[in-house]
Amino acid sequence: MRALYTGASGMKGQQFRIDVTANNIANVNTTGFKRDRAEFQDLIYQNLRVPGATSATGTQFPTGLMVGLGTHPVATFKMFFQGPLVETQNPLDLAIEGDGFFQVLMPDGTIAYTRDGSFKIDGQGNVVTNEGFFLEPPLTVPANAVELVITPDGVVNVRLPGEPNLTQIGQIETVRFINPAGLQPIGRNLFQETDASGPPQLGQPGLEGHGFVRQGFLEQSNVQIVDEMIDLIIGQRAFETNSKSVQVSDQVLGIANELKR
Repeated sequence: MRALYTGASGMKGQQFRIDVTANNIANVNTTGFKRDRAEFQDLIYQNLRVPGATSATGTQFPTGLMVGLGTHPVATFKMFFQGPLVETQNPLDLAIEGDGFFQVLMPDGTIAYTRDGSFKIDGQGNVVTNEGFFLEPPLTVPANAVELVITPDGVVNVRLPGEPNLTQIGQIETVRFINPAGLQPIGRNLFQETDASGPPQLGQPGLEGHGFVRQGFLEQSNVQIVDEMIDLIIGQRAFETNSKSVQVSDQVLGIANELKR
């Protein structure tokens, strides 16, 4: 009976949707997190009669006779729309207002990308992530700096003791991707480049489509908890309905088994 397997595929699909929604809810307070959306496709169809076939009387059937065999998940689409910016007044907290990613140097020498701008300073004055990964290009804050000022275009300045003017010590560069949804999330608020994302497009904040850098702000998760709760309800009800189709199919088989009596 096809309905048993079709209903089972629907239950698996809705379980996957609930898993994706649960991950969104779990990261509602994760800095720079981007919401995932589960996407599905119908499975192949069993064609009992194709549209346009010729009948026994020589006429043409305007429609076909077919039955679908269920659904399956095909993608989790990461939605890179802007999350809300929250002021922290911490000079090392940075947010990108617009398109772009910060670059992070990984221990194996590769570059990862992040929207999480909650940077710190290590014992040598290097600007690093919460995991201790270096910001790329590297940025070192002098130990005697009394003020750190980062402009919206990414210019990093410090005020040194006894000097009235700011001294530039570096430039923050951001990257864009033609298809950011094609990036590979690797955890720790980091992404890696893939063939689907395209190569990184390096640039200066505020120019050529790159977003501005906002010092003293952090970008919050773009997850809307109300939307996720609605998705949970829809997923739960759809799971229940698919389970009903499995139960009904089982009951029909039971009725058929009783015919021998």
